[in-house]
Amino acid sequence: MKRFILLAMALLGGVVLYAQDVVKTTYHYATHQEQQLYLDRYVVDDETDEMRPCMIFAFGGGFVQGSRDVDFYKGYFERLAREGIVVVSIDYRLGLRNFNAEGGVVAMVGALDNAVTIAVEDIYCATNFVVANAEEWGVDVSKIMLSGSSAGAITAVQAEWMRANGDWHAEVLPEGFRYAGVVSCAGAIFSVGKPKFESQPAPMLLFHGTSDSNVPYDKASMFGIGFFGSAYIACQLDKMDAPYWFYSAEYVDHSLAGTPLVDQCDLIMQFIRDFVIAGKPLRIRTEVESLDGVKRPTRFKAMDYIRTNYQRD
Repeated sequence: MKRFILLAMALLGGVVLYAQDVVKTTYHYATHQEQQLYLDRYVVDDETDEMRPCMIFAFGGGFVQGSRDVDFYKGYFERLAREGIVVVSIDYRLGLRNFNAEGGVVAMVGALDNAVTIAVEDIYCATNFVVANAEEWGVDVSKIMLSGSSAGAITAVQAEWMRANGDWHAEVLPEGFRYAGVVSCAGAIFSVGKPKFESQPAPMLLFHGTSDSNVPYDKASMFGIGFFGSAYIACQLDKMDAPYWFYSAEYVDHSLAGTPLVDQCDLIMQFIRDFVIAGKPLRIRTEVESLDGVKRPTRFKAMDYIRTNYQRD
């Protein structure tokens, strides 16, 4: 009977956890190029004094479109909040919103470089805003993570790569600051030349499909300039003995930029518990193949990615 009561209490405790309200509060965090930038903070409405991890999230949309409060993302935000994580979903400047892709390859490269760079500048600025409010918000500044979907994943990975390499843009971050982890759903690094990590980056969880024609699974470059995706990044982390979890899905397209935020929340939480909170030095590769799935193309040229993302009808 005693065991039954204890089990019932445990189950009810779980019900109470997920019945807790998630509160969303909006803040203005910066003005860049006359654009007002806002962020939404999601937290569980409780009275705890415990300092909690924080996840900063950047939305997807090819640096052309998107919003920090799309309904699709809210389940992910609320799940993390109920797990005791402060979630911060941010605006960032969309550097390709008014770009005409017919301007040629050189113009496209310059525009992509600018779009990625200003997005990283904004995620650094949002990070500083979180750090400045950490005590009031109950955020553990040693456990601030980055997460993103598609263009947002590029921004998150790029931000940590630039920080790890001592890029001057990262000098705006507090001295000695390090991100605690990165969750990337179809992300990549944009680089002139093959990118390397000059110092060990934060642990990364990399989701990517081999048939992604929007963001390269491995790499897509012209004259050494281009995007270097999750498979390439994982190989670089192998060389450094750096911790990561690479979730690779055979013949899956760009849908993996979003689906993990719905059906892989348990895996994401396991990554946070093991790699970020516990600091376990792990290297995990999860390779998934649907036996009855469609065999899509897996090889693309740089222009294929440009056409997929930016060709106008």
